[in-house]
Order: sequence, then C-alpha cells, then structure tokens
Amino acid sequence: MADNARLHRSELAVPGTNLRAMEKAPTLGADVVFLDLEDAVAPDDKEQARANVIEALGTHDWSSTAVSVRINGLDTHWCYRDIVDVVEARGDVLDTVLVPKVGSASDVEFVATLLDQIEQRNGWPPIGIHILIETAKGMADVESIARARPDRLEAMVFGVADYAASVQARTTNIGGANPHYAVLTDADDAGARETHWGDQWHFGISRMVAACRAEGLRPIDGPFGDYNDADGYRAAARRAAALGCEGKWAIHPSQVALANEVFTPAEEEIERAARILQAMEDAAKEGMGAVSLDGRLVDAASIRMARNLMTKVEQMRAR
Repeated sequence: MADNARLHRSELAVPGTNLRAMEKAPTLGADVVFLDLEDAVAPDDKEQARANVIEALGTHDWSSTAVSVRINGLDTHWCYRDIVDVVEARGDVLDTVLVPKVGSASDVEFVATLLDQIEQRNGWPPIGIHILIETAKGMADVESIARARPDRLEAMVFGVADYAASVQARTTNIGGANPHYAVLTDADDAGARETHWGDQWHFGISRMVAACRAEGLRPIDGPFGDYNDADGYRAAARRAAALGCEGKWAIHPSQVALANEVFTPAEEEIERAARILQAMEDAAKEGMGAVSLDGRLVDAASIRMARNLMTKVEQMRAR
C-alpha cells in the first residue's frame, strides 16, 4: 500500500543478473533499492534474472532499506510472470513493484489487480506501486495516471532515456544538460554573444511533479548516465529538487550518497523552517496573519512550505 512515510531520496538500481550487487545493495544507504528485470537484463537472461531476484529477496536482509522489483513492460510476455512468480514467492518482503513505460491508468489497474489477487490468496497486506513516466503517451496522460488506484500508487519516476527516445529528442545522453538546448544573448557593444544552456527536461519533470502533488504522490527524478561526473549529477539532482522532486535514481553505488545529500535539507534550511513556524505561532497569538522575518514576508504559504520540510526532516531522522 502507498506509504506516506517512505523516503525516496535515493533509489538504487541493481540488475537482476548481478548476484554480488544484489548482496551488497541493502548495505549501501539507499532509501529504496529496486532489483531490475527490465532494461538492465538481456532478453536471453530474463528467466534467470527472475530466479536470481527471488533468491536475493529471500536470502538477504532488506530491513535497512525499502525494496522493489522493476518488472518488464506490460507489452512483453515476461511481465505477468514477473509479477506472479516474484510476488507469490516474496510478496511478504517487497515494499513496492516498479512498473516501466506506463501509458495509461489501465496499466496501473492491471498490475494492481494481479497484486490484489495474490495478496488475497496469501493473506498479505497491500504492496505499493511506483511507476515510470517515460513515453510520450504516458506524459500526455500523466494526470489521469496519477489518479489510478490511490490505495496502491505511491510514486512516479521521470524516465529520461526512454522518454527522449519516445519523443525523438535529439540527444544520446541519459539525463544531464544538452549544449544544443540553449539560447544566445543579444550582442554586447563589442558584438560578442553569450550562450546559456537550458534544461531540456524541465517541462516533462514539471508536469509530472504537478500531477504527483495534485494526487499526493512522490515525484522522483530518473537516471544520470555519467556516474563518473559527481558534479553533473548534483546539478541535475538540484534542478529536480528545485522543481519539487524528492529523490533521484542512482545507477551506480557512488550516486547514492550524492542523492541523499541533495535531497536532505541543509541545516540552515531546517533552522529557517523552524523559525518560520515559531514566528507564525507567535503572530497567531497576537491575531496577525503574516509577519516579517529577516526582512521577508512570512504568511500562510510560508507555513505550508516550512511544515512540508519539517515533516520530511522528521522522517529522515526517524530512519
């Protein structure tokens, strides 16, 4: 079932073919680990990867992290066996199922219905669903998808690589900046012009974030392909955080700490949020609806933002 207290600052991808990586994954500090049966697994290895994942879920201690399995797409013949075999064997361990290339609300309903039946048969509590928005169809229908199965749906991830392919974007990078997505300034007195890069994925992430927040879901940014570029990863994560995302994928263990760093509020942010709440509490006692703090207006909207931040901080401290 959708868990309002679960953290998604870092979601670590682990191929279902990599036995050593699955063994180490619970110890790497990620909020969520997803064992991948889809893109990271070649077609000839799908059956073995599924068996590996079932074994890993039953063998390793997952108590220090949330654990998920990315199933194959609903347009493949591996999908239903991924759900039935893995969930029937290890549904008591799984926190969520990660569904790729979701294009409509009915895709969520299909997975949820299978989970309903498996859980009823075994007497298990509901398993959450989080999904990838990574196609033009999914983005075009993202609002109705966000309303599907509110008892199950927990988070959406922006899958930048498949989304780029789906909309035929002219890039081969997995996330990050694109020098061709830029504007030129007007010429200065010497005739020189500056180039300012933009964020090619701003619209997609923003729309997904709005759809998520409207329905109480968590928006998560997807992969950053160059795992040797820590600064580039931080920059991409900060852009996503600024737009309202509350986590990012890690496709390499080195990215886990970077994601946790970016999506954990800094001490000065926490201190200011606490001061805002105290200032508004004092103002309310005096019958005032807004006050000035450090030369800036603080009102009801400020309270909502501060409370959101402090709620996340409490969840992080509890973990």
